Amino acid sequence: MTMNAAEARATAARWIAEHSPGIPGFVGAFLSGSVAWLPADAPLSPASDVDVMVVLSTRRPPPKPGKFRYGGALLEITYLGWEPVPSSEEVLGSYHLAGALRGDTVLADPTGALGALREAVSRGYARRKWVLRRCEEAENKVTDGLAALAALDVLAPPYDRVTGWLFPTGVTTHVLLTAGLRNPTVRLRYLAARSLLLEYGRPEVHEELLELLGCAHLDAERVARHLRTMTEAFDAASAGPATPYPFASDIAEAARPVAVGGGHDLLARGHHREAVFWIAATYARCLKILAHDGREAAFMPGFLDLAGDLGVETAAGLRERALRVRAYLPRLRRVRDDILAANPDITG
Repeated sequence: MTMNAAEARATAARWIAEHSPGIPGFVGAFLSGSVAWLPADAPLSPASDVDVMVVLSTRRPPPKPGKFRYGGALLEITYLGWEPVPSSEEVLGSYHLAGALRGDTVLADPTGALGALREAVSRGYARRKWVLRRCEEAENKVTDGLAALAALDVLAPPYDRVTGWLFPTGVTTHVLLTAGLRNPTVRLRYLAARSLLLEYGRPEVHEELLELLGCAHLDAERVARHLRTMTEAFDAASAGPATPYPFASDIAEAARPVAVGGGHDLLARGHHREAVFWIAATYARCLKILAHDGREAAFMPGFLDLAGDLGVETAAGLRERALRVRAYLPRLRRVRDDILAANPDITG
């Protein structure tokens, strides 16, 4: 039976109520991700998890519990170290946090600090200066990520180098989604950007974003092949021993509906190119886990095949792709400004 957003929220709140007394420094909790944006009666996709941010009164939170099944939902619990709780201005300038706290998303608030913060964020969320600030934050993630890629050792494993290019490139979608007051989703970012750009009459920009990712030319059969080889790596990585890796819970059997099923869902709906980002990201994470005990070699050819299709199988290819993204930023800013100017929900 499919769970709707209200039921998912209630399930997350129940987990918080049961477990927060045992969490040292617990301040409160709120929803993030797709469930924070959905209407209460909207069905939650089987390929979606329920993101919960648990706020702790510390600057150094412990590792996040990650993804696990609870009450029929796939929860993802992340710890935020807030000492002190940030100001509303800090949150309004953060494109992930502002989106999570703009609505009725607080699950637990024993001190009242999160409720007061949410009210202030809700009032200022659509003001142009804060929307622009969040767009600029997203753009900085692009440039900072590409700078970190340039500094990465050329002898680093291919999955690390591709990841270092993939995520900054993918944040180009977040710049535009933020301008459109849309969810800066992770897995579905290219599909969400497509919907936004079609609404604003700019379908050509979506093609440009896919070109930057290197997948605009790929057909459904080719993407399905990459999904199959990624799935083989996922099965091996998820069946292996526990690995000390921040995204290890994303590569676990409980997360299969998101990591693997999400790709199949996009292909089934005809959005094979929009599935490439998450296939590549998941593939790289699988190899990172497999490398922990030397099991990655058998799955490397498939990953390099995917990297070759994206034009990033070599250091030279990565540099060229990164330069394309940098060169595109002025164009991205112009499109951002066009969306900001046309968006009727943005206030002065």
